[in-house]
Amino acid sequence: MIHREQPVSGVHFATTDRWGGVSAAPYAELNLGGAVGDDPAAVRANRELAAKSLGLDPGDVVWMRQVHGRDVAVVDRPWGADPPPVDGIVTARRGLALAVLTADCTPVLLADPAAGVAGAAHAGRPGMLAGVAEATVAAMRELGAEPERMVAHLGPSVCGKCYEVPEDMRAEAAAQVPESAATTSWGTPAIDVAAGVRAQLAAAGVTSVTASSVCTLESADHFSYRREKATGRLGSYVWLDAA
Repeated sequence: MIHREQPVSGVHFATTDRWGGVSAAPYAELNLGGAVGDDPAAVRANRELAAKSLGLDPGDVVWMRQVHGRDVAVVDRPWGADPPPVDGIVTARRGLALAVLTADCTPVLLADPAAGVAGAAHAGRPGMLAGVAEATVAAMRELGAEPERMVAHLGPSVCGKCYEVPEDMRAEAAAQVPESAATTSWGTPAIDVAAGVRAQLAAAGVTSVTASSVCTLESADHFSYRREKATGRLGSYVWLDAA
């Protein structure tokens, strides 16, 4: 099933849940991740189903080979079967959809409708600490976008009340991104990646940010690696109306 945010001046944000696809357990049903052990034919079918549900040509969706880094690529077309290892992509091509795969990490979707520039980033804990969201904003600026005009949406991710970590890991994250420090609902150390990313975007000048209320670990309708280990991947998309 596809969840679409209200369009803003020709900007489209959308995310998937786990239902409505063809994958079998443990990837049931709408797994969009091609590197998790699922049948490649099922993944291709699911990506096509998702794109068509959004009114997109499946051939106009850019997927990344995500590696939890901060490298960002400029794209004007999909890479095909062998995308490079990046965790951020930006484009000045209207109508080209940028996609992020997650199963607890925070998908970051960005657009400057006036400049006709969109960006997408995969921000897990390592990506947040590496600054992938800020690097994506910087790459968008190189294409003529301005942070104060950008709108951003953070898709479903594990929340700070559920993302339990050792105390030293929380301290390490807090030393770099203080806003990411959190405590679980049961009183143990935690990290709130979405809160950290929001703070990083604000520091980069992006203040118009909305966020999903879904915690992937708590929601049985969404894939969660922390909950299931062997599981599928959700897709989050951003694109601009074609001129």
